[in-house]
Amino acid sequence: MKSVSDIANEIVAREGGFANDPADPGGATNHGVTLATLRRLGIDLDGDGATGLSDVQALSAGQAAQIFVEQYFRRPGLGGLPDCLQASVFDMYVNAGANAVKILQRLLRDLGHEVAADGALGPRTLAAAQDAARPDPALLADAYGIARRNYYYVLADARPQSRRFARRRDGGKGGWILRAEEFISPRFRLSDAEHRERTAKWA
Repeated sequence: MKSVSDIANEIVAREGGFANDPADPGGATNHGVTLATLRRLGIDLDGDGATGLSDVQALSAGQAAQIFVEQYFRRPGLGGLPDCLQASVFDMYVNAGANAVKILQRLLRDLGHEVAADGALGPRTLAAAQDAARPDPALLADAYGIARRNYYYVLADARPQSRRFARRRDGGKGGWILRAEEFISPRFRLSDAEHRERTAKWA
């Protein structure tokens, strides 16, 4: 089984380097870490007494991975989830914060578990996730990955400026969809035709 550090390093590689895309609501990022995150943590890498764009640019891949492990895995308690979910929920938490847990909680509710979709991994959510994983861990992982993919599509439905993250200019799958499908078994991944049909209503 991969270690948390291994998973964090994979997330860093998936996120890529420095970007400051006006269409990205996360703003300036480097290795997936936003300026807002650095400010929240009080990280001043250039020593000028303030946290700004230059600190984002100076962030190393190793520093980003460490932030992910501490702030997006250990702090929200992802280690209490079944092994089959940890990598995908961790990846989604980096990408979407507490929405990663809300997606899981809504999935668990669909499976008949009484949990609140509040974005917090409390004892009830953790117990429900462990219970849901017992019959078929791989199937639960697929169900969560599909729920992630649906989240991205719905987000792009509602926010036209985000559609380019879900669909490439040539109509193929965008980064968000490919990212979600990395955690879905091949048999549950959408074909190119299915993806194009799902996004056909977008301008």
